[in-house]
Amino acid sequence: MSEALSLDRLAGRVADGAMLALPPDYSFVPMAAVRALVRRGVRALHLLTAPQAGIAADLLIGAGCVATVETAAVSLGELGNAPRFSAAVEGGDVAIQESTCPAIHAALQAAEKGVPFMPLRGLIGSDLLRVRPDWQVIDNPLAEGGGDPIVLLPALRPDVALFHAPFADEHGNVWLGARRELVTMAHAAKESLVTVEEVRPGDLLADETLAAGTLPALYITALAEAPQGAWPLGLSGRYETDRAHLAEYARLAASEEGFVAYCAEHVADESTGAAAACAAE
Repeated sequence: MSEALSLDRLAGRVADGAMLALPPDYSFVPMAAVRALVRRGVRALHLLTAPQAGIAADLLIGAGCVATVETAAVSLGELGNAPRFSAAVEGGDVAIQESTCPAIHAALQAAEKGVPFMPLRGLIGSDLLRVRPDWQVIDNPLAEGGGDPIVLLPALRPDVALFHAPFADEHGNVWLGARRELVTMAHAAKESLVTVEEVRPGDLLADETLAAGTLPALYITALAEAPQGAWPLGLSGRYETDRAHLAEYARLAASEEGFVAYCAEHVADESTGAAAACAAE
């Protein structure tokens, strides 16, 4: 069974310098846990977005928690560039390992399968091969006559996969529904830390309807209950994205002073965010 922790103790499981995998904004993003990491003052993270990210990554970067970002993209979507990410890149405050969505998925799948690399063809001809010396181009050993290049991607095995979910059961099994990228993250990572809206009695794996969308407790290191834990992002079937709040974040985070003010109001005290989320409902 997964270990049950408080939110702050869960965040305490992420060590300085860890490779931390976060899901994209369209998935189950652990915003409450991200704010807890900022409050804790975690440092020198290798942030792996699986495969892209938004406000969660921007918040960690702006707070000085990140040394390296491995990503296909970091942005606020229709609200434009992720401001603290952009400032950190321009200022040389973070190292960037550029990637693509298929490359990140494939490298995580390699770790999931316990193999040292995964082949991928779509990178051939791109400039990314110039800036990723760890990606190796070889001739397909199974092709007759040669002349068939393919890229080998080293397996990505995060120290921690961190995500949110609607609910878990009393045995520590977590329901993810159709969010298969989270399953891949959990399979690939050394540890998986999960926040959930609620813990329910019973056994999700014994329910034929829910079992197919359930990640077994075998892959979960620890759980913490965090109602409204994805806010200001939405959680499918639970609550909608707080678009007004995201717009306010984009406005404030455009400057360092505004970002500090945002954190003072919405990060320093987690109850502030929870209260705002409940009011939005």
